[in-house]
Amino acid sequence: MKKRLFASLSLAFVGMLSVAGTTATYLSFNDAISQTEAAITTSELRTAQTKLKRWGYYTGSVDGINGPLTKKAVRYFQSKNGLSVDGIIGPKTAAALGMTLSGSSSSISSSDLNLLARCVYAEARGEPYTGQVAVAAVVLNRVKSASFPNTIAGVIYQPYAFTAVDDGQINLTPNSTAYKAAQDALNGWDPTYGCIYYFNPATATSSWIWSREQVITIGKHIFAR
Repeated sequence: MKKRLFASLSLAFVGMLSVAGTTATYLSFNDAISQTEAAITTSELRTAQTKLKRWGYYTGSVDGINGPLTKKAVRYFQSKNGLSVDGIIGPKTAAALGMTLSGSSSSISSSDLNLLARCVYAEARGEPYTGQVAVAAVVLNRVKSASFPNTIAGVIYQPYAFTAVDDGQINLTPNSTAYKAAQDALNGWDPTYGCIYYFNPATATSSWIWSREQVITIGKHIFAR
């Protein structure tokens, strides 16, 4: 009987315990979720609502309140962008919205960020913003893949991997947009849905690249697996 009672209490409460003297305070599961959702500030939530409304996902007021309509819009946006559908604006959903949450952080070095931004600028500076994020995402997807080097520098400087390295454009100074695109990709936004290749069909000379599974076209680039 005692064991069953203890199990019931364990399900009802999260194991977050604060002890002051003899007083113990438990955080309920719903309270824990509320605190997670509260990680986004009111100002950031208004920005998200504005974007979602502009793009046709949200019909409510831009009030900074995380109510049912906002959560429904977030879930709809997540489902259309290959994200986990939980209705919560975490770092990955924020990145897909073109935002960086004030509480988000990245452990990447400044030299890696600079190199990734240089690659974005050299390879995609004439592309729409989503296309620039997509190029950065391809680099990061290659880092994660066992078929490629496991560092940003290793991927970018792999022989014959990027035209910008071969023709020297990798050494151009990136603009603020390229840096932002690189950071958004690092924060988890992947408009390519996991692609590890991209090419311009108007200039591609390799017949092999056409054999890859094509996933999405953004600007002048086709992204493939």
